[in-house]
Amino acid sequence: MASTYSSDLKLELMATGENAGTWGTKTNANLNLVQQAVAGYQAIDVASGDVTLAMTDATISNARNATLKFTGTLAGNRVVTVPDSIEKVYNIVDGTNHANYTLTIKTASGTGVLLCEGNNYVVFSDGTNVVKLTEERIWRTVSAAETVQSGANLFVETNGGAVTITLPASPAVGDIVNFVDSRYTFDTAALTVGRNSSKIANATSDLVVNTEGAAFGLVYSGANVGWTYTEK
Repeated sequence: MASTYSSDLKLELMATGENAGTWGTKTNANLNLVQQAVAGYQAIDVASGDVTLAMTDATISNARNATLKFTGTLAGNRVVTVPDSIEKVYNIVDGTNHANYTLTIKTASGTGVLLCEGNNYVVFSDGTNVVKLTEERIWRTVSAAETVQSGANLFVETNGGAVTITLPASPAVGDIVNFVDSRYTFDTAALTVGRNSSKIANATSDLVVNTEGAAFGLVYSGANVGWTYTEK
């Protein structure tokens, strides 16, 4: 009976009596694959196109890494695809500049997780979809117009002029974005929050914030009211 391969990590499962004289080599190869799954790290540039990750039988493969960091400035909406039929946990670092585009990690058949620029994630693939377990929301500074994703924590600088931040398109209930007037200049150069076709606080208009030192969050509560304040 020939060797077979495990369903998730694609380790070589040697049959009794097979591979005489090569068990040491093949066992060490398996241990290296386990090491990659437990501790492997790889940075992957996603700037220029979608990326399909591979999990190859008994071979070091990018989809087997424990931690993946996505890099580059996006030139369009990007998708990173992990193989179907693989059950695995991933640590994800979104180290890209979204440049007003989106980045999604998914299986070939699933809808996946929309990532937020600068944030860190633990996700898992159940073989048919990628699901978010946790998200570490990292504060970052913006000083120019930008369309953001759910989970954005923003220090907004308007000392160089008014800034418009546009909320995510097609938000899901529970999506959240936080804003801070980090230079205390909203009173002289306002923040405009673009609603991107959703209501903000039950209003069908963009939100203009001109209060010095303002700090607030918006959470999407559904189509009836749209984005609403987490605090006032």
